[in-house]
Amino acid sequence: MHTLKERVLHPLRRSGQHLFSALEDASFDVREGEFFGVVGRNGSGKSTLLKCLAGIYSADRGNIWLRGRMSPFIELGVGFNPDLAARDNVVLNGIMLGLTPKEARARYEHVIEFAELEEFQDLKLKNYSSGMHVRLAFSVAIQVDADVLLIDEVLAVGDAAFQQKCFDVFNRLRDEGTTIVLVTHDMNAVTRFCHRAVLLERGKIVASGEPEHVANHYLELNFNRDAPELAADGTQAPMYLQGHEFRFCARVEFVQEVEDPGLTVDFENDEKVKVLVAGTAREHERSGRFAAGEQAVFSVAFTNLLAPGRYYPIVTVSRLGRGLEILDRSAREISIVVQGSTAEGGVVDLPVRAAIERAPSSDRRHAEVG
Repeated sequence: MHTLKERVLHPLRRSGQHLFSALEDASFDVREGEFFGVVGRNGSGKSTLLKCLAGIYSADRGNIWLRGRMSPFIELGVGFNPDLAARDNVVLNGIMLGLTPKEARARYEHVIEFAELEEFQDLKLKNYSSGMHVRLAFSVAIQVDADVLLIDEVLAVGDAAFQQKCFDVFNRLRDEGTTIVLVTHDMNAVTRFCHRAVLLERGKIVASGEPEHVANHYLELNFNRDAPELAADGTQAPMYLQGHEFRFCARVEFVQEVEDPGLTVDFENDEKVKVLVAGTAREHERSGRFAAGEQAVFSVAFTNLLAPGRYYPIVTVSRLGRGLEILDRSAREISIVVQGSTAEGGVVDLPVRAAIERAPSSDRRHAEVG
């Protein structure tokens, strides 16, 4: 307790201090020209790490070595004056980021054009929306000829079109050899853009290396410790990682004698689209005779290529005869959740091989299909 009020309100509470280490022994290197990812759950120390790198916070122990000019994309627009128009704010922010007044004024037109704010450049910033603030601040920040960019998921409030525009800029900067450190919760962005990554948990690095390895470790960490997703009946929905072996088992007890039973599982998504059908029942397969009271365990296994999302198994037990005779059916009584580091937008994420080749020059003026 540090104040008189606290002592009056809590006279029996023992005084003392609790030391909280936001970061501890977080050692890594970022190579020149590398797109480096930093991931972790809320409170893991990601933003603290970036602010230490930017010089906003000072580290109690250890050393931070930087070579080149750095531009932090941590809290965009934090130095804006709401009572000034765009031109004055652009020039002032450009100077604070290391440009000379002449350079800042010379780049103003390009800043406004990139931010798509030509119609609002004479408006005071206090009348801007949050999205307009972000667009203007980002446009100013990228005008600094920085060697190192620190990015802390500051673009989440922008619209989808502007976010894509920013990612195009990041791609260009990466291709030009700019070093980029990205803090994000988006595992798709990590696997898509980063060369390497680290995972922070309680201020310590618990995984590092290939982006896909770090992304999967992050997902597993969330599965085990975050509040679980709930199935339709209120119980925890089991979660499965994309790309791993998936096995579905069902124990069936027969109330009467059955010959050659089989099982089929349909996996439906939230839109009730049947994404995958797997089963043991085939007309040429015989499973034998089961007496009343006996049990059997049916199973299907496959590599999990389902897109991230929730799925509802529909289980059908049938027997061979003239075709398949349905004995029992369980529809959408349970659900499973698939998580993955990639999400391409389809119902499944099949491994594909892609290539870009320069086509040979030709005098043909049309393409033939044959």
